[in-house]
Amino acid sequence: MDNALAVKENHGTQYCFPFYNFSCLRAVRTNGENIMMYLFFASLSVLTVFLNLLVIISISHFKQLHTPTNLLILSLAVSDLIVGFFVMPLETIRLIENCWYFGDVFCSIYPLTGYTVISASLGNLVFISIDRYIAVSNPLHYTSLVTKGKTFTCILICWSCSLFYSVSILFNHLFYPGTHSTCYGECVLIISFTWVVIDLFVSLIAPCSVVCSLYMRIFCIARRQANVIKSVKVNLKSEDEVVASKSERKAAKTLGIVVAVYMLCWVPFYISTLVEGGMNSASFYSSFFTWVMNMNSCMNPIIYALFYPWFRVSVKHTLTLKIFEPSSSYLTLLQ
Repeated sequence: MDNALAVKENHGTQYCFPFYNFSCLRAVRTNGENIMMYLFFASLSVLTVFLNLLVIISISHFKQLHTPTNLLILSLAVSDLIVGFFVMPLETIRLIENCWYFGDVFCSIYPLTGYTVISASLGNLVFISIDRYIAVSNPLHYTSLVTKGKTFTCILICWSCSLFYSVSILFNHLFYPGTHSTCYGECVLIISFTWVVIDLFVSLIAPCSVVCSLYMRIFCIARRQANVIKSVKVNLKSEDEVVASKSERKAAKTLGIVVAVYMLCWVPFYISTLVEGGMNSASFYSSFFTWVMNMNSCMNPIIYALFYPWFRVSVKHTLTLKIFEPSSSYLTLLQ
């Protein structure tokens, strides 16, 4: 045992568990490098939790925000909050330390939680795009077509399907943990190339196609409505025409942001897994691009909440502690 420890101390080699003969190698960095990396990734994690927590508090507290659309945004914020609070910190440790300190049981639970909440986040994005399309294409019947009860059902379906899909893709890892581990202090998640291709379609191509097609239709409808207003006000440079023009530009801008952020966060991960012929969580590139993919949970509240005027007002009331005043839940946020 002493000889083994002596060998381990040579050449500045560091181990995840120095007192175990079969311990995994720990990434060798200076203290300054570790501190800077931890501060950077911790800041992103805290920001993700903070933004999504503001969304959750706002929608939960203010009665005026209890609408079907905001319930979907609330579900999205809950899934993204779990990503920021649970998934991101563990991914940070794996990326920086190259070690797993939390045991085999947690090694099985952690990927299941991560896959479930990320899949639920994607599902919520799809339902939000469907909700917006119905609101724009059929505004007169929107309140009868989209109700709170139907929205709760959609949210339940979203989370149930996410859990079922996550169990399916992680079946071997859940029921045969530690199969691919080569040393002590390693939590390896290996997904076959077949499942990577399936996941590419389920988690990227299919939802991205739905979201893009619906937002393109929303943009076309907004543009058509703007042209109708222009034809009616052909001889008048009215305020309605200006508002319509702004709405058209805002629709195009929102569409571009949604699609760009979505693709930037997800495409690199799937490119790396396809190039490697499958997913191996022990790979540095896989860990890094998984972290980039998780960043979508930080951007979602910015895209889907910060663009709404009610969110800015509710954040002001929350940060100034006005939400603790009597009857604050009945404050008017939207005129």
